[in-house]
Amino acid sequence: MCYDIKASLESQLNRAKRKGDALAIREIKEKLVPFTQLPIFHTSGFSHPKLLIYTNRSPYYPEVAYWGLVPHWIKDGEQLHKFWNNTLNARGETLFEKPSFRDAAKSQRCLLFIDGFYEHHHFKGQSYPFYIFLKNGDPIALAGLWSEWTDRETGEIINTFSIVTTVGNSLMTKIHNNPKLNGPRMPLILSPEQEDEWLYANHRKKVENLIKPFKEGDLDAFTVGKLRGKNYKGNIPETNLPYQYKELTLDGSSLGY
Repeated sequence: MCYDIKASLESQLNRAKRKGDALAIREIKEKLVPFTQLPIFHTSGFSHPKLLIYTNRSPYYPEVAYWGLVPHWIKDGEQLHKFWNNTLNARGETLFEKPSFRDAAKSQRCLLFIDGFYEHHHFKGQSYPFYIFLKNGDPIALAGLWSEWTDRETGEIINTFSIVTTVGNSLMTKIHNNPKLNGPRMPLILSPEQEDEWLYANHRKKVENLIKPFKEGDLDAFTVGKLRGKNYKGNIPETNLPYQYKELTLDGSSLGY
């Protein structure tokens, strides 16, 4: 699954900067960024942070959206808050079947750019967070779904999104070993060449062909301090620093356990 991320302003603006429009970048920083939680050294999707996403209706100029997709058919705020935590992630294998996601899967796909994501490794009854990132230091492009929801009481329109997940690769098999889950998962990571395919695919089969584990050789990981409980430092740079746990013994791997 993917419930914890790191996202800098630089990474979030990655796709917008490709157009080389300095005026647009300045406008984004002035008009949109103040309404986000950037920079994010760590955040949990369960806090429903606001981030920048690139939608198929605005592929190079991002929109502010809450993490946690809210389908258009949600009736009111009360139903929204009961529902919201269930749509942080969308399983790639069932996008076109689940009522929460099937409409968005057909025509409302988006991209989210982050520095990296966190997953927990389970060992002897304890969990240990790992930070996963691209070896070359580039931002990670995640596949997502987006939706607009209108509050019928206030008329407010809000954008929301969900991160699509897929089967974990060999790296995630080592890290994401939660005994409560049926196998490892990971967010759907797209190469630069796949970004437009994800946004504009006009057939279900084309979308499904993109839902595959990312190459493990391009990713790296290290352990960080606790992301839950009394020892959690919060959304500060130190949260993302490498931290070695003595109880995780070295076996010669780069993961340190």
